[in-house]
Amino acid sequence: MAHQVALAFEDGVTRMISCNPMETVADAAYKARINIPFDCRDGACGTCKAFCESGDYDGGDYIEDALTDDEADEGYCLPCQMTPESDLVVQVASTSAAAKTGAARHTGTLTELRHLSETTVAFTLEVDERDELAFLPGQYVNVEVPGTGSTRSYSFSSGPSAREVSFLVRITEGGLMSEYLRDRAREGDRLDFTGPMGSFFLREQKRPALLLAGGTGLAPMLSILERMKDSPAEHPVHLVYGVSTDEDLVELEALDRHAAELPGFTYSYCVADPDSGAPNKGYVMSLMGPEHLHGGDVDVYLCGPPKMVEAVRGHLDDEGIAPAAFHFEKFNPAAAPSDGEKEGLRSSLGEKVAG
Repeated sequence: MAHQVALAFEDGVTRMISCNPMETVADAAYKARINIPFDCRDGACGTCKAFCESGDYDGGDYIEDALTDDEADEGYCLPCQMTPESDLVVQVASTSAAAKTGAARHTGTLTELRHLSETTVAFTLEVDERDELAFLPGQYVNVEVPGTGSTRSYSFSSGPSAREVSFLVRITEGGLMSEYLRDRAREGDRLDFTGPMGSFFLREQKRPALLLAGGTGLAPMLSILERMKDSPAEHPVHLVYGVSTDEDLVELEALDRHAAELPGFTYSYCVADPDSGAPNKGYVMSLMGPEHLHGGDVDVYLCGPPKMVEAVRGHLDDEGIAPAAFHFEKFNPAAAPSDGEKEGLRSSLGEKVAG
């Protein structure tokens, strides 16, 4: 059976390839017209040295000048020699441009538009040639706003195996995508997007996980939960979801469904507005208990605005907790074009502007 290998490049582009049994990752990449760096292809030069952050593989034959035992123990590998024994995520020491590849372009039809609240819209696309779109839960795409030639970036809220793909968008006054979705979007519209992009995605689950979402940072967490349901692990998962006002609180029914269907999953939520009717008022840090942090033996996934991300990091430092893994993505509230900012943009540093 072929395994899926995610090649994560230094510029944030991720390409998915299929690797057959006894086929090396380098050979599979070459077949997919992705030129990852290598010279010898014999495990002698070390030019293709990469880091495997998730999955199992046979490292193959190579000499120590190309890859030392200590490097191999740390997870470094030679794609020209390694053969997958499971799905893999491999960090390639190159940009996608140097590998003569890039994010793929896709087109989809708008099949559903849900106004979840005054501040949040969900939309769903039926993608042409869906089997050609492969992504990791947590990643995003750049969606072209119809009629503008401009793109905005949104994380998938649907899981990788869903036949249609979905997204959450916060409505921002003056935002290109916000105004399109609020005022002009109709079912049947055609939208183009490129991707997947980003290094914020679910890794192989080897320990408990704590998911922290602020506002529409809930979208990648929904995608992660969908993936976890497809391959449940024997580790607890807790989500803390924080928003500013009651109007921002959406998709609680989806979270209830995940709690019923995913063993070991629980969630809590809070609203910062002191006048909220929610049972928990305040910020996500108030709901991060010792039972969720496991003394640091936990994988933390955090997606939210910069102040939230920095507040969580400060809280962990104050508590003396160093998570086994800490993956985060920041996003900034979208500003109207007159303010000199653009909505829905992301950088290769894991920060984005969402709207």
